Amino acid sequence: MSELTDRGEGVRRWRLRGYPEYKESGDEWLGKIPAHWEAKRLRFVVGTTITKSEVTDLDPETEVSFVPMEAVREYGGIDLVSTKPLSAVVDGYTYFRNGDVIVAKITPCFENGKGALATGLCNGVGFGTTELHVLRASFLVDPRFLLYLTFSDHFRSIGTASMYGAGGQRRISDDFIRDFCHPVPGLPEQRAIVAFLDRETAKIDALVVTKERLIELLQEKRTALITRAATGGLDANVPMKDSGIEWLGEIPAHWDVVGSNMLFTHRKESALADDQQLTASQQHGVIPQRKFVELEGRSVVQVVTGTDILKHVEPNDFVISMRSFQGGLEYSNYRGCISSAYVIVRPSDRVDSGYFSYVLKSATYVQALQSTSDLVRDGQALRFANFRRVPLPLVPLQEQKIVATYLDEHVAQLDRLCEATLRGIRLLKEFRTGLISAAVTGKIDVCEGVPH
Repeated sequence: MSELTDRGEGVRRWRLRGYPEYKESGDEWLGKIPAHWEAKRLRFVVGTTITKSEVTDLDPETEVSFVPMEAVREYGGIDLVSTKPLSAVVDGYTYFRNGDVIVAKITPCFENGKGALATGLCNGVGFGTTELHVLRASFLVDPRFLLYLTFSDHFRSIGTASMYGAGGQRRISDDFIRDFCHPVPGLPEQRAIVAFLDRETAKIDALVVTKERLIELLQEKRTALITRAATGGLDANVPMKDSGIEWLGEIPAHWDVVGSNMLFTHRKESALADDQQLTASQQHGVIPQRKFVELEGRSVVQVVTGTDILKHVEPNDFVISMRSFQGGLEYSNYRGCISSAYVIVRPSDRVDSGYFSYVLKSATYVQALQSTSDLVRDGQALRFANFRRVPLPLVPLQEQKIVATYLDEHVAQLDRLCEATLRGIRLLKEFRTGLISAAVTGKIDVCEGVPH
């Protein structure tokens, strides 16, 4: 008997029994498998050489589904929004048909679980990116069981370890797919496992959706909180006036509006000899490169020679980065240097940088900054001239500090709630993957009522 129990916080605990008897699989990673299952290499139960000769009899103008990588979802599903004539895709794309399982072969798509069972294809035929492996189940394997097999942690982790190539071009090979060893139960058990996983993963997915919606609501609240406090202050009873500036709207009557160049100047100093190299990002702000690498787990380009092209940054400066048109200016707590492609703005003594770290990333300010440049059309980066075109509020310095302190406290509370919810989502996804792995490898018996 199996049972999914809720402990009140989206944390799930699984109570299941194993099979009555196990045997050695002969494969080190697989370990023991149910005594009546057989471990087989996929080459003996799955076809991986799918030829386009199957569609040679179709009219060249036949519409077929076109599936770029972005249309393949993580852990199941294809967004079938695009079709093309067969003649337009028969060369240079990967062919598959209804009932085939597709698996992304390139990093990070493979590690992220991109893959699906092809169903509902236009005229039963699909063509997609060449970065897909196509697996066709034989009469020994239910295609839905094969799909879950490719979602399992052991398939993904062993595949990742076997990748060839460098950097962002690492891939899993055809040989990995063909030589992958996996236990295969009889078809009745496969179908029982599929039914169990369909049911239980749907419950987990519903919990994930609920938590993701909670994060959206928290982020909306965070955005509204910052905009309200940064552009309207904290006193709900203070007299208000029209600022005359669209992005600011009404502001407290004792505030003023000034040009950005009245509060900030353009810092143009070259890097100093002892400057550490900094990285600007929307998530972390302006931080040392070594700290960014630790946080993100990926390297960044470091300037070794010709550091004279870098620009000097002081604590409390702001940086207009390549992504500022999406999320505003980045605040720096550090002294160092940064890419010459970026613009550094230096605050005057009428600026509390903590307060303006919220103003310059508020949603309405970012929209105003975007309006100064047609980035999509001409591909230009934001410059100091763009920054100067957006007026800013002139707020008494002490009030700036009070607003900044208030936002530090309340934004941190919302961020902690978001992080706790994200941890819950990660745990649910880990549980989902572990449940799939345990079921398809026979570590748990979910085939109640099916003869073994």
